[in-house]
Amino acid sequence: MNRIRATIVGGSGYTGGEVARLLLFHPEVELAQVVSSSRAGQYLHSAHPNLRGLSTLRFSHPDDLMPCDVLFLCLPHGATMGEIARYRQLAPRVIDLSADFRLRDPQLYQRWYGNAHQAPDLLREAVYGLPELHREELREATLVSGTGCMATTAILGLAPLYRAGLVDANVPLVLEAKVGSSAAGAKPGNSSHHPERSGAVRSFQPTGHRHSAELIQELGLLSGHGNTGLPQIVAFSATSIELVRGILVTAHVFTKERIDERQLWRVYREAYQREPFIRIVKERTGVYRYPEPKILAGSNYCDVGFELDVEQQRIVVMAALDNLMKGAAGNAVQALNCMFGWDEMLGLTFPGLHPV
Repeated sequence: MNRIRATIVGGSGYTGGEVARLLLFHPEVELAQVVSSSRAGQYLHSAHPNLRGLSTLRFSHPDDLMPCDVLFLCLPHGATMGEIARYRQLAPRVIDLSADFRLRDPQLYQRWYGNAHQAPDLLREAVYGLPELHREELREATLVSGTGCMATTAILGLAPLYRAGLVDANVPLVLEAKVGSSAAGAKPGNSSHHPERSGAVRSFQPTGHRHSAELIQELGLLSGHGNTGLPQIVAFSATSIELVRGILVTAHVFTKERIDERQLWRVYREAYQREPFIRIVKERTGVYRYPEPKILAGSNYCDVGFELDVEQQRIVVMAALDNLMKGAAGNAVQALNCMFGWDEMLGLTFPGLHPV
């Protein structure tokens, strides 16, 4: 059986490099072309030294983009939507890892991104590329959006509670994401300069983070509110920490009525017992009794844990993943596997390292 041909546009960044790494080892995919305007003509390993000796591909210029079976777009936010018609002519299936097609409502997009969407008719067609929520839609999808790394972490941690109808929507949902430096991308800046970043625990977006929009959309769908969004205040904050890869989200959820530990375990087990990349991490003792992003580096797993405060009717949910993998490239390849009817774990079985 012939392998499908895949192309990566925007392949010189961290996310593009991770997609390339995964596809080079995918048994059903041939990585046919990697495109970068800044590195055209250079070898793939010039930007991604970990791929040295694994591929003889050189970066192509965007003007030389060739037709393929699936196109991965790893471009900056806002760069895809104006060119999406061209990209869809080159490939019958497109996976866009930017934020351009994550939101179904053009008004929600304008509110959170500050400008009108350039292809609003496609927002309803695009499938939010999180297999754990949209697996069936992905099977027939021709346009798939990437998911925000912090939004993915939070949604996977919280989805079982919203699906089960346990959350008191009259109380704000309060979350904080602690995130590593690679989430800011490969382009250097003042905040990523080593003397400024080293040792930092820096609140960089205490309010108004754009990933809030994905929570409003996806948790609203899970709780039965359709495209009107979640009728609950989402108070989301983001903090930079001294970590290259990884996100830890801590969320405080208040329930409609008191529940016990056994009920809570049942909710999470029923939601995730058949999910290949979700692990419930809740031990009585040990350093790793709760989710820890450090040991997830390079893997496509999302670890989810929780602790119940019975008196306050509060559940503290903790979720962790590698922002470049399950938060971006790995999740996109998992979506690819869904789209083509393959085993979802193809090319994604690396378990992470310990110690690291």
